[in-house]
Amino acid sequence: MKQLVNHSFDACFEPDSEILILGSIPSVKSREEGFYYMHPKNRFWSVLSQVYAEEFPKTLEDKKALLKKYKIALWDVIQSCQINGSSDSSISNVIPNDIASILKETNIQTIYTTGKKAFALYQKYIFPITGIEAIYLPSTSPANAILTEKDLVKQYQIIRTSGNSQ
Repeated sequence: MKQLVNHSFDACFEPDSEILILGSIPSVKSREEGFYYMHPKNRFWSVLSQVYAEEFPKTLEDKKALLKKYKIALWDVIQSCQINGSSDSSISNVIPNDIASILKETNIQTIYTTGKKAFALYQKYIFPITGIEAIYLPSTSPANAILTEKDLVKQYQIIRTSGNSQ
């Protein structure tokens, strides 16, 4: 059954952030934990740490430090929507986040979206406002079982070429 979900925690960024990675809306587990990609089977943190040849970030502080070190900001396209659990395919009645506001406060040069839904919603709601093309990356969700973690790492390598500090 669909429920109204509001994004319950802030964007994670620093004034010197150069890369923005956008998901659709946090999963049930991420909403419970109050941070991005917190489901234990989501491969985001493992993939990102491998892309940068860093140790897997175990704590929230480690995750934030990894993002800060590589000038990566995290947020989501959606501020609120109707959704069934964590299923992107069930999303409706979208109200987008004000992505333009984070662009004014940072040095973001490149925007990535994780997953087909985030990319489609970015194209529909955000691109007409920012005029910045987003680069699609596949979802790291356990629901995206088609790609192995090795496949994801290979595709996420493009992030290393973004920004000025990599």
